[in-house]
Amino acid sequence: MANSVVHFEIFAADVERARKFYEQVFGWSFEVGGPPDFYFIATGPDTDRGLTHGLMAKRRQPMGQGELNSFRVTIRVSSISDSMAAIKAAGGTIRGSMTDIPHVGKVAEFTDTEGNIACVMEYAPGNPLASG
Repeated sequence: MANSVVHFEIFAADVERARKFYEQVFGWSFEVGGPPDFYFIATGPDTDRGLTHGLMAKRRQPMGQGELNSFRVTIRVSSISDSMAAIKAAGGTIRGSMTDIPHVGKVAEFTDTEGNIACVMEYAPGNPLASG
């Protein structure tokens, strides 16, 4: 049995602001998921080879300070430069510069509107995870 990641959560102080960020930058869709400030997230079609479902929830306590202290997710994109521009336009920040990983692709780390750290990855042509 594979030990695949099957679910992720994004915690936010302002859930609506975070939802708008991910809709604007990545085109994700959100559906009310029960209690106030909960949304189910669809990141792509079920036929996508990537992780396609998640949850957004209100952060219950202040975000930890200092170094990265949680899992970091990487989001596949078709154009890293377009995605970096969209992140900035939606109120996020780019952390450092884009890195080229030979035979894999280009990756950049960013912070969303809620202080969460994630990455965008444009896979190299021919990589099985490259956008179609």
